[in-house]
Order: sequence, then structure tokens, then C-alpha cells
Amino acid sequence: MTERASGLDLHVGHLGRNVRAGLMDAFREAIRSGRLAPGTRLPSSRALAADLGLGRNTVVRVYSELINEGWLTGVHGSGTEVARRSAESAGERERPRPPAAHPQLAHNLRPGQPDLSSFPRDEWIRAVKRTVSTAPFEAFGYTDPHGRRELREVVARYLARARGLRARADNVVVCSGAAEGLRLVAAALVKAGVTTVGVEEFGLQTQREALVKAGIDAVPIPVDADGADVSMLDDMPNLGAVLLTPSHQFPLGVALHPDRRAAVVDWARRRGTLIIEDDYDGEFRYDRSPVGALQGLEHDHVIYLGTASKSLAPGLRLGWLVLPDHLVAPIAAEKGETEETVGFVNQLAMTDFIESGAYDRHIRAMRSQYRRRRQQLVDLLGRHAPATRVTGMSAGLHIVLHRPGRTGAQLVRRAAREQVTIEPLEFFRHPGSTSDRDGVAVGFAASSPSAWSGALDALVRALR
Repeated sequence: MTERASGLDLHVGHLGRNVRAGLMDAFREAIRSGRLAPGTRLPSSRALAADLGLGRNTVVRVYSELINEGWLTGVHGSGTEVARRSAESAGERERPRPPAAHPQLAHNLRPGQPDLSSFPRDEWIRAVKRTVSTAPFEAFGYTDPHGRRELREVVARYLARARGLRARADNVVVCSGAAEGLRLVAAALVKAGVTTVGVEEFGLQTQREALVKAGIDAVPIPVDADGADVSMLDDMPNLGAVLLTPSHQFPLGVALHPDRRAAVVDWARRRGTLIIEDDYDGEFRYDRSPVGALQGLEHDHVIYLGTASKSLAPGLRLGWLVLPDHLVAPIAAEKGETEETVGFVNQLAMTDFIESGAYDRHIRAMRSQYRRRRQQLVDLLGRHAPATRVTGMSAGLHIVLHRPGRTGAQLVRRAAREQVTIEPLEFFRHPGSTSDRDGVAVGFAASSPSAWSGALDALVRALR
């Protein structure tokens, strides 16, 4: 099935010093490996130039030269697409939250929550109608624990081109969101003899609890401006795996430094251990080059955990694991035992939603909306609360604020008086962490467009 996405979201890695040559090589490699399938429609030169921070003329020249070489085809009135030539298939190569500690307030600025009012209802309804009306009878029966084959194939292609994964449908297991995905992984790790997993010293309490409930000791790893300090891993001989948010550390917002990415992959290879990569909001980046998934560097030792909770809505209960070959059967067996499956309607609708290009268009629209909100928030703080330091804002759905002379808990209380819900960093701190980092995490996505200006004003009053 050919993708016809007019707003294609394409992952392009580091381009090097010669940007034009680097971009051409990136396209050739993506087409050769099958990440960009024949017939895939590419972004306009203007859109791709804006995404990559390049001059439009550079992209126009790249498209033109690749058309001349036969890699791309210019379609009159329809833009540019991948030439219909043979390409090696990539497949041929070997959070539920804890109960709130405070009442529901008027303005929700919690981190990690998308704008639910912008859910693309009409396009989703059309996807449901198209797929349910044509679904085979067997789709109405019990669901394969691996997930629908159609969705696994589409997810594998999407992750390969948008997040740089080395993904095959046979290595994808569909799950009911990231929380279930981690529970499945934890159960399989315990059966494999893993007793200890390293986790970032700031992270979701629910993830630590899922590991502990499975019988795994979750030990903290320090986090600094370059992400998790993976140099500590060799000093932890009992570790069987490490859980990381490398593209956008939650909640501190930093990306794992390239040297540390290489180091943790090397650690996993040397020790025969695993990296659990939580790529919870990898599609949303603003002022920086895209950071590809770790799994693209090492597919045999990385468990990739993805979800539609941040990009679409958590209520869909749609997530996916991309697993090393040796873990596919154990994870699917765990899933069969829990009998937690995503309904076939949502699985088939998501398949259509990605294939039609609606998912890419929605990601682009929300990325633009969130970028504007983030900038409005930062500009307003600069004018009315200049002493407030802002970090972790190059990607994702939240920023981190530090206010000299006030603790995170004090800022939360002041915000609550203005009917604003934010969360202190202390809420995410591992009990065994020795870090004295303080501040608050402020989401800029959850408010509806009509409520956003009121939420901004209320937050500024709290911080002034």
C-alpha cells in the first residue's frame, strides 16, 4: 500500500558540513533501504526547508538533482515523489497518572498532556467508516496478541521514515498504550532473569511502580544537562536493562548527548543487556535538528516504546513496541495472558489514518500550534517574570521553570491560588536520587485554544 501523504513527516539525520550533499545522501539511503517507499509523496521544498532550517534553494537543487538521477519523480501539479523503482525492503535486513493531590483547577498546565480539543474528529470518523465497512469478517473476532498485521506494517514504515528506526512488521507488537507496553516488557524481563533496571533519577513514578510491581528493583541514574549519565552503568554490575527517554528526557527536557547515545549502545552490546527507549513525544521538536531514535543505532539490544497518547489522544489506548527478534514471542505471550488488546476498530482506523497522510498532517498542525504556544509563554515570562529561568524547551509539550528564591512546591501553591495546575520536579524525583534540582514543569499543550490566553495570564500572575 502506497503512502500518499502531502504533509510527510520525514526523519533526516545529521547532514554534515556539506549540507546539500548530506541531504542527497540521506534521501538516497532512505530510498535504497525502503524507509521511503516508491510512490511516497515528499514535502514541498518550502516545507522541508523550514523543517530542516535550510534555504529553500538548497532543497530545490537537491530535489532537482535526485530527479535527474532517477531517485525522485516530479509530478505535474502534485509535487515530488519517490520514483517507482525497485528498492530493498527495510524488512529484508537482518501512562495512567496517579490520583491528583490537588483539586481540579480551571487551567490545566500539567506536562505531557496534548490538546484534546484539537483531536481530528472528522478525519478519524472517516477512517473508522472506511475501515469498518471493508474489514474482513475475521477482524470482528479475538485479536491477535501481536496486533493487526495491517497496523504493524504501517507503523513499521512510519517509524522508519519519521523516527529513523530499523523496523519490521514482525518486530512490532501493538499494545494498549505505553503503560501496558512497559508492564509487558517488565514481565518478560523477570522471566528472563532480570532483577534490576536502571531508570533516570527524574521520571514517571508510574513507570518505576510498574517495574517494582513486576519484581524488578528500579535504581536511579543521575541526569544532567547532557541527559542520563550512562558512564555510571558499568558501576552497576547487576543491571539487566536501562529505561531511558533519550530524545527528550522527561521531565527535564534535555536530549541525550551523542557521545552518551553511543556509550549506552556500546554498554548494551558489551554486556548483553537491553535499553528500553521511551519515545513518548519524539515527533514534537522546535528549535533543534530532529533526534532519531536509539533503536536506529542498535535494534538487537533496544526495546522501542511508542504511543499515540501525545500525538493524538491517550483515550485511544494505542501504543506499540518494536522488539528485538528474541523478545517478540515472549512479549506476545505476556500479552496473551493479560488479554489486554486494542479493539480492531481503532487498530484499523489508525492504519488508515497513517496511510492516508492524516496522521502526518495532524502532527504538522499540532507542532505548529505548540510551537506558537511555547513562544507566547516564553515571551510573556520574559516581559512579566524576567527572573524566571526557562529550560527544556526545544521539544515536547512542556518547559521547566526555575524561580530564584522559591521552591517548586511554593510555585505550585501560588499557581493553585490562580487556578492553575502545574507540577513540581519533586513529583518526578526517584526516592533514591541525591539531586537537589528544583523547579516546576509547565505544560503548554493541554489547554484548548479558547482557554490558552486565560491560562497564560493566570500563570504570569502566579510567577510575578
